[in-house]
Amino acid sequence: MKQSIRTAFKVFTNQKRTISHSQQPDPIQKNVVKTPGPATSLFTVKRLNEAITKAKDRFLAIQNAKGYWVFDLEADATISSEYIFLQRFLGREMPHDLKEGMGHYIRNRQIENGGWPLYHAGEANISASVKAYFALKQLGDSPDAPHMVKAREFILDHGGAAKVNVFTRFTLALFGQILWRTTPAMPIAIMLLPKWFFFHLQKVSYWSRTVIVPLLILNAKQPVCHLRPDEGIPELFLEPPLKLRHLDHLVPRSLNKNLFIFLDRILKTVDPMIPSTTREKAIRLAESWTVERMQGEGGIGAIFPAMANAVMALRALGYPDDQPDFVRGLKAIDDLVVTRGHEAFCQPCVSPIWDTCLSLSALLESGLPPDHNAVKKATAWLFKELITRPGDWAHRAPDLEPAGWAFQFENSFYPDIDDTPMVLMSLLRAGALDEEEYKQKIAKAVNWVIGMQSSDGGWGAFDIDNNYFYLNNIPFADHGALLDPSTSDLTGRCVEILSMLGYGHDFPPIAKALKFLRKEQEECGAWFGRWGVNYIYGTWSVLKGLGALGENASQPYIRRAVEWLKSCQNSDNGWGETSHSYSDPSIGGNGRSTPSQTAWSLLGLMAVGEVKSSAVQRGIHYLLGTQNQGVWEEEDFTGTGFPRVFYLRYHGYCQFFPLWALSEYRRIRTEKMTRQNEVSLEHPTDLPLPVLKQRP
Repeated sequence: MKQSIRTAFKVFTNQKRTISHSQQPDPIQKNVVKTPGPATSLFTVKRLNEAITKAKDRFLAIQNAKGYWVFDLEADATISSEYIFLQRFLGREMPHDLKEGMGHYIRNRQIENGGWPLYHAGEANISASVKAYFALKQLGDSPDAPHMVKAREFILDHGGAAKVNVFTRFTLALFGQILWRTTPAMPIAIMLLPKWFFFHLQKVSYWSRTVIVPLLILNAKQPVCHLRPDEGIPELFLEPPLKLRHLDHLVPRSLNKNLFIFLDRILKTVDPMIPSTTREKAIRLAESWTVERMQGEGGIGAIFPAMANAVMALRALGYPDDQPDFVRGLKAIDDLVVTRGHEAFCQPCVSPIWDTCLSLSALLESGLPPDHNAVKKATAWLFKELITRPGDWAHRAPDLEPAGWAFQFENSFYPDIDDTPMVLMSLLRAGALDEEEYKQKIAKAVNWVIGMQSSDGGWGAFDIDNNYFYLNNIPFADHGALLDPSTSDLTGRCVEILSMLGYGHDFPPIAKALKFLRKEQEECGAWFGRWGVNYIYGTWSVLKGLGALGENASQPYIRRAVEWLKSCQNSDNGWGETSHSYSDPSIGGNGRSTPSQTAWSLLGLMAVGEVKSSAVQRGIHYLLGTQNQGVWEEEDFTGTGFPRVFYLRYHGYCQFFPLWALSEYRRIRTEKMTRQNEVSLEHPTDLPLPVLKQRP
């Protein structure tokens, strides 16, 4: 077992971490057969050029006037269900059209067995199903309607609503469907714990932090939104829900988890004994912490669960409807709602920085000149979004100068080590390093990236050394994503940007990163993908970094990765991987083909010299054959929020990644180098990097 991100999931699965294509795939993917397709492609240069031109023209047509691109970001039905719950909790009447649209959206995602899955074509999940059923009841669906009967049967057949996850349990407590005593202990005194204590807010990830602190307020106040009898869901329980007490049960042969369960029960007994003055002090500290992170237009953490908890916490504290922080927080949530045709859904967040830098890189690889107006506008917009104020990350690096990009329009406390390297690479492709007005900003961002490297040689997304894995045993952490440790995909990304700037194997951050990546590689040759599905995503990310570094592609560890990717190619010449591979790694690389995952595979293979291989020719053929009027379509969720728990459908992934792959293929075959190669430096330039003197 590798000692990084996947360690966090060890307590949730005993699956053998061996990826093999001889084993039975995910039941949903049983029809996938790894039979080689045509040995040679059937496309012409003209067809390739036409496909690239059509896709490029479409991107230029949909660029926002301010210079950015943003595509819909979709999760499963739970986010829209939670939006409905929030309106009910706040006493807000939803507009009729929005109620109709969200009702259509949720009903349309119910699957044949009556439940709701966590991703397209996935298996039904009981927590998602309980939330969807509960939301539909609040919208007025009759429990006797056929789709509700099927949903209820599925839920009861799988143990009833008492089997839901922790987050769903909190929702049910907020609406009086179960008592607050059934939720994990979350004493407000957590706000007062010293940093050396085994639990502290800085020891968990940013997303956990922003969700937990408002939840501490809610737990301290324990508000209940009382529903009419016809709105409740007692019919989803196998026993009277108000009699339930301990829903976190001991786990055989799991000492740490059981110790935390005992501690949880002790805390529930002790919590009422906390002096009122101490409790009030902790509440005010939590309130101040929450409000401070709600000052921007993007809401606290710029992610829906945290934003919703924060607004409910302010309401529980007595904030009126017209209080500015409350109003701003609510608007940030409403801005996440999208209407498409007869459906409406709530996004978990928005992704303009990510979409813009990826679109920009794809366009520049497609041949769009750096002096094109669209490039100039996107470049200027990205620099305008650079965050230069300290955030939570500064707790571990107080002397590191802030300079990074977030994922969303506004999230100033939380720039990240996924967007920042990707933005930098797009800006280098755009020639920004040659512009004096931009060079110093690039230097500061590169310095920040280097300063965020963890001690194990890898990079996490938002924090340094956020690897307190024992905390994944606490009852609240049943989702297994409490932490933000180093990951291969982000580490590969950082190696890639540093390599583009001319740094080589002897550069200490790269040398440490290479050791981390060698340690993290799976036996089969793949790398785990934390932020995209899954081993295909991780392997692409690492191979791109190694290719940019100029690693000798004949080395055994790279050949293993190449052969693994080739072995994953489907009979239709594409690549795909189901999200179920997070639960069952033995089916890693298996799944129906998707444009985005095919593009990742192609980009990874081409990065290490495989452009003339039969696999790449066939993959290009797949992308050309699946394009329709300049666009690609995919319903599958190929983005990852939290492995095994929360997945994402980036609507832009099937657009910019295929364009990028086709464009790099054309450049390598015709010009012998990509735009990335053109702008990459042979030797480091004179960028000031003070962090190298501050850190060992």
